[in-house]
Formats: sequence, structure tokens, C-alpha cells
Amino acid sequence: MRMRMLLLIAASVLLLVGTVLVFVAFDAHSHSASDTIRPFVITIVPIWAAFSLAVWAGSAGARRRDRE
Repeated sequence: MRMRMLLLIAASVLLLVGTVLVFVAFDAHSHSASDTIRPFVITIVPIWAAFSLAVWAGSAGARRRDRE
């Protein structure tokens, strides 16, 4: 359980750092706010959604194993 929590924290930190780096990359080449925000959201939302789904599925599996 402890290793799983450390892995989750490490993955969350990497995702957060990656999100900031993607924003910086989009912001460096944009001329307006919409040139930054729209592509950033289109790129990041599916990644965060997949990560959230993986965390949810992992926690649901852990809860199921705890009941047995």
C-alpha cells in the first residue's frame, strides 16, 4: 500500500510539472490569450481525464480487494 501511494504521488507530481511545461510551451509561441488557452485545454484535459480514470480504477480495485 505504501509503494502504491508513493507511485501515485510521483505520477501526480510528474503530471503537474508536465502540465506547467506544456502551458509554458504554448504561451511562448502565442500572440493572444486564446492562442494559449484553447490549445492548452484541448491538449491537457484528455491527459488529466485519463489520469483521473486510472486513479479511480486503481482505488476501486483496492477497495474491492480490501472487502474480500
